[in-house]
Amino acid sequence: MNLIILLLPIIAIVLMFRSQKKRQQQMQQMQTALEPGAGVRTIGGLYAQVKAVNEETVELEIAPGVVSHFTKSAIAAVLDPQEYDAIINGRPADDELPEPEADVEAEPADEKPLSLAKEGAEKGEAEGGAPTSK
Repeated sequence: MNLIILLLPIIAIVLMFRSQKKRQQQMQQMQTALEPGAGVRTIGGLYAQVKAVNEETVELEIAPGVVSHFTKSAIAAVLDPQEYDAIINGRPADDELPEPEADVEAEPADEKPLSLAKEGAEKGEAEGGAPTSK
């Protein structure tokens, strides 16, 4: 019984270190995969395009002609080109495009058009008493 009480915290600590190490490895792989032209999101939520990758920093174009320097650790995610384009230009991704609607049949011509006049109103007068155009 005492052995179980001692082993549980040790196992929990090992699992925490293991998951932290995995996250660090994933972050390092992403940072080494940075290349000019890629769209990224920073940890602050800024979307930008990579212009240059230096030893410890990254040059990001945050607006046309505006380049800022960020540390590599400030990059939260490298985005797919379609996802980056959809976010920056407001275009839906290909899988989010609305499906074309089927052709709706035209209404028959024999139906009466809508009018502002009430059924019982006198001819030539609309609901408010103003004359209707002919």
